[in-house]
Amino acid sequence: MNNAGYGLMGAVEESSATEVERLYRTNVFGLLNVTRAVLPGMRKRRAGLIINFSSLGGYSSSPGFGVYCSIKFAVEGITEALHGELAPLGIHATVVEPGYFRTDFLDTSSLADTGARIPDYAATVGKVRESAAAHNHLQPGDPAKLGKAIVQLANAADPPLRLPLGTDTLRRINEKNAFVQAETEKWRVLSASTDY
Repeated sequence: MNNAGYGLMGAVEESSATEVERLYRTNVFGLLNVTRAVLPGMRKRRAGLIINFSSLGGYSSSPGFGVYCSIKFAVEGITEALHGELAPLGIHATVVEPGYFRTDFLDTSSLADTGARIPDYAATVGKVRESAAAHNHLQPGDPAKLGKAIVQLANAADPPLRLPLGTDTLRRINEKNAFVQAETEKWRVLSASTDY
């Protein structure tokens, strides 16, 4: 199970190269290193389950969390590829997409803030910073119930590729799917015009 990591709050432009590289080293390269370390044993046994923690932000990005969401998009893509690569070997890979759970994620112990603050983003990212502080320890998800869901996942005979957890995640998935469908239909003629 790959669950190590932390978040970064700030506009994409506010995020320094050092802040971004540090985030990727922990949340993406760390996950890859652990995964590569355990796969030889799983391949030998022709059994195993890799559980990678993403986020509702790995399915749908939002202002203030752009760089953080990008690492979760990476986790989603890596897990989706692993799912296809490992299935013939009897190994499963699942990406877990939790919403907001009542943990310390919105504290400075888990969520870094960019060193730079650009006033032009006050109406977007600034509002996200205020909202995060106001909702800290008031998140809708119950961590104990998340733990039970992970145990159920670990014991599943046929684990899913994706496991969204929390009604906030389910709502965000539905909203994004509807948006993508509507936008795709709106631009379908141009999209289809590029073939030979």
